[in-house]
Amino acid sequence: MNLHHTDVRPLATAAAGAPPAAVKQRTLSAIEGVRQLPPRLPAPAPAKRTGRVLRRRAGRFVPVACLAAAAFLPGLAAWQYEQSEQSAQRARQAYERLDAVSGLLAAPDARAAHGRAANGALMTVVASGLRNEAFLTAADLPAPAPGKTYQLWLDIDGGMRPAGFINGDGTVPIHGGPATASAVGLTVEPAGGSSRPTTDPLLLMALPV
Repeated sequence: MNLHHTDVRPLATAAAGAPPAAVKQRTLSAIEGVRQLPPRLPAPAPAKRTGRVLRRRAGRFVPVACLAAAAFLPGLAAWQYEQSEQSAQRARQAYERLDAVSGLLAAPDARAAHGRAANGALMTVVASGLRNEAFLTAADLPAPAPGKTYQLWLDIDGGMRPAGFINGDGTVPIHGGPATASAVGLTVEPAGGSSRPTTDPLLLMALPV
């Protein structure tokens, strides 16, 4: 309050004087009986307008978000299902291969042979003539070049016959009747394989049958 043109001395004198005791007591009693509430402040008008704008925008966004979720979630569920199915299939294949290798190793005539391929990979072949089965295990086998694959061959009566593929460390069956073959070979072929070898063999090892 601006008091530049008012004599403040009478006001100062009145303020300095103590109020009568009865008035003071009534005032304190009245204050104690009043419920204390925070001051009411009017909400600024821009906040209301901003709230309405945000609600309108949110109202437009919610259906779009629901549509996006409805389109995305089935695809995610299908992808997760596909991944789980692929993992389960790989696990089944691994168990089946383990069972087959265990059965081969239990054969009374099972024999093993070791060799090293031209690219430095260590190869182990386990074969059984009685079961007409053989498995090849590779270690330190480099990945084939893009568009290429490692193909296995069986030497049967002087001719090389396709016997499967291997593209990394691990164990794979040798197909094609190993009991009638004299050797197993390994070459690099175009992806998908060849009907006959197109490159010099990286490995040609006698079968232990």
